[in-house]
Amino acid sequence: MKKLTPFLLFFIPGIIAAQQLVYSPTNPSFLGGNPFNASWLLSSAESQNKFKEDDGSGEQATELEQFTASLNRQLLSSLTNDLFNNTFGDESFKEGTFTFGSLVVDLVPTTTGLSIGILDTTTGEQSNIFIPN
Repeated sequence: MKKLTPFLLFFIPGIIAAQQLVYSPTNPSFLGGNPFNASWLLSSAESQNKFKEDDGSGEQATELEQFTASLNRQLLSSLTNDLFNNTFGDESFKEGTFTFGSLVVDLVPTTTGLSIGILDTTTGEQSNIFIPN
């Protein structure tokens, strides 16, 4: 029996603790994944998300600011319509430089079309538009 005791001390605990390892994915998108983990995974991802969606509760413009912006858009639209009607309305093309407040508009005909350069003199921003023939 004494010779059997060291054998039992080494091998029996190993036999008792041995088991088959089975992998099962956590993510329900994978085959074999548990579908009950979906809500936990989603809430975990949302809690770690550093980017928040803009809910639109930012600063709203006052009625006076909205009216001023609307009036500016209508005036610029009207000036733009007048500019193009004067330029393209009759069959002759009028090239030149036109100034609307802080905007300077250059109309230059090229061999392939019309080049329109717009310069904001207050900020120095430029925009170029090309209209092909």
